[in-house]
Amino acid sequence: MELRVLNYFVAVAQDGNMTRAARKLLISQPALSRQIADLEAELSVKLFSRKSRRLALTPAGQYLLEQAQEILELTAKTKRNIEKDSFVSGDLTIAAGESSGMQRVINVISDIIKEHPSVKIHLLSGDYSYSERKLNNGTVDFAVIIGDVTLDNYASLTLPEKDTWGILLPNDDPLAKKTAIRPADLKGRTLLNSQQAQKMHLFQNWLGNYYDSVNFIGSYNLNFNGTLMVKNHAALMLTLDKLADTSKGSGITFRKLQPELHQAIRVVWKHGVNLSPVAELFLKLLQESIFK
Repeated sequence: MELRVLNYFVAVAQDGNMTRAARKLLISQPALSRQIADLEAELSVKLFSRKSRRLALTPAGQYLLEQAQEILELTAKTKRNIEKDSFVSGDLTIAAGESSGMQRVINVISDIIKEHPSVKIHLLSGDYSYSERKLNNGTVDFAVIIGDVTLDNYASLTLPEKDTWGILLPNDDPLAKKTAIRPADLKGRTLLNSQQAQKMHLFQNWLGNYYDSVNFIGSYNLNFNGTLMVKNHAALMLTLDKLADTSKGSGITFRKLQPELHQAIRVVWKHGVNLSPVAELFLKLLQESIFK
């Protein structure tokens, strides 16, 4: 699979029309059709099915599209990092979960771009499984991981900050009068859980005997979207401190859990990988910010 052909395939998949894609790629439609046919023959699968006047991806085509986009992204990033004449330039890509500890990371990034304006920064949001996949396929330099997850296959740096779990709730909820929320307070209540916390079964031990009496109606991946559920009085929300706007007029407030439940924050990267100059600089400055 040549990169040129993968680029052709992605263009056709995104446009859904061979003629329009050929026009954008500045090649003839018959030539583009032959390239796609040759690719299907090489892989021994059908990548497209015709639905009405639009080309639709088959399951194999959808899988190839996801992989091809990441391959082309990694290739472009590698090319940019190699071609730059300046020692500190190129791209720095970080996948991160939502965390107050990101402020330290952003402070370091801000210092880098002030001193090296040619550096390009890419911040991707996602949970642990998303960040791990991005690390493994090489499309990110670092991941910021929240929580006690196994990181044996990676190098890591633990940040001094810790995230604190609590409940996000409307200001007019009776629990808002409490300074902290205990397991018994949530008996019979409707809760929205963090997707990552749900995968890790984080709150089963904390809730103890009250776990089965709590109505978990679902999970969220992005904190902001879950916040809207709280504002609509549809559910309370298990979340980390300092992620939601609880200022005056927001209509919502945060109460920490009691007993308290904290999460470590770690910056991780792949073992044995030669980091780009800008990635090396980021790691150096981050270490200095922690140990100075």
